[in-house]
Amino acid sequence: MKKLLKTIAVACCSVACMTGTLGFKAVSADTELATGCKSAYLIDYNSGECIYKSNETAHMPIASVCKVMTLTLCFDAIERGELTFDEQILISDNAAGMGGSQVFLDSGLKYPVEQLIKSIIVCSANDSCVALSERLAGSEEQFVAKMNQKAEELGCADTVFANCTGLPRETQYSCAKDVAVMFKNLIRHADYFKYSKIWLEDFAHPDDRTTSMTNTNKLIKRYSYCDGGKTGFTNEAGFCLACTAKKNDLRLISVVLGGKTSEDRFNSTIKMFDYGFANYKNKIVLDKDVTLNDDFAVSGGKKDSVAVKPERNSYVFSAKDGTPEITYNIKSFQVKAPVGCGQKVGEIEVYKDGILVDCVNVIAAEDVQKASFGDYFIRNASEWAI
Repeated sequence: MKKLLKTIAVACCSVACMTGTLGFKAVSADTELATGCKSAYLIDYNSGECIYKSNETAHMPIASVCKVMTLTLCFDAIERGELTFDEQILISDNAAGMGGSQVFLDSGLKYPVEQLIKSIIVCSANDSCVALSERLAGSEEQFVAKMNQKAEELGCADTVFANCTGLPRETQYSCAKDVAVMFKNLIRHADYFKYSKIWLEDFAHPDDRTTSMTNTNKLIKRYSYCDGGKTGFTNEAGFCLACTAKKNDLRLISVVLGGKTSEDRFNSTIKMFDYGFANYKNKIVLDKDVTLNDDFAVSGGKKDSVAVKPERNSYVFSAKDGTPEITYNIKSFQVKAPVGCGQKVGEIEVYKDGILVDCVNVIAAEDVQKASFGDYFIRNASEWAI
């Protein structure tokens, strides 16, 4: 494969809001995609750019969709090393006594974290939510404070949590736009997808009982590109769904709230996904497996330069018939040997139509050892020979 891109310097530009739109306008509610739902929002996962919106900031109850934040705090704790999948959690009377959707945990018995998380993702288990909240914060009330703190950190100004399950409380609400932001943050955890496509599975209890779990997100069976989502329903909230689907390099996130029927939320989500995949694309503009044209200078090494590449892929989102101008600004650090393969040595800023849309670390694609006295002697001797 040919080396990637010529280094292009660009003038400093203002940073775009990553949940805005660049180069096109989001489709408004005038285009009927979310039929029978009070609120809807559709975004590109990588950029956060909005494709479709309808009443997206209206304050509404979201029922069990609030478990998106419950799961986020669990996966965040695992990422920080504060919780492990195989840790055994002792179930309290309070957790075991939760109503609504549940896996009927036994008070006084211990369950592995992995099983509890799986039961929340697959069948929206309220008892597992409370058990994990008590483990991570000491009580559900303290855990809810952490949920609200995380929402604030994510910029979700139209969200207030009052419990970790989504059971009706007058004081809690969110909106379709905030839910999309929260769900986007959740699915950055790759482990989420280990469980999100499970359709039917038995939940094993320590006393040899089993509880059958069926996925509440019917789109993992009905829509081939769907690989995750979180449903919610109460009489107050109606039928809700936060969902994701991926086709080729394009991953979308859809949120619908306040559906009149369960079919409304699923059919509206399919319409939104179909619209997004038909009209938009993600183009890879930096490939983590392709070295850049320009090596970076190295001081004090056996070599005076090192081959470099992007740490991860970068994509630019646009309409399928769009031709955005893509430019780059490569920033190299002062690099001293020794240099290890994978070491960060700079950054690449990616600009779409003059607006900063991504910043990717540049890493060494090879090792460069520190020069020895003999290396300096040979190098100087060759210069003398000239």
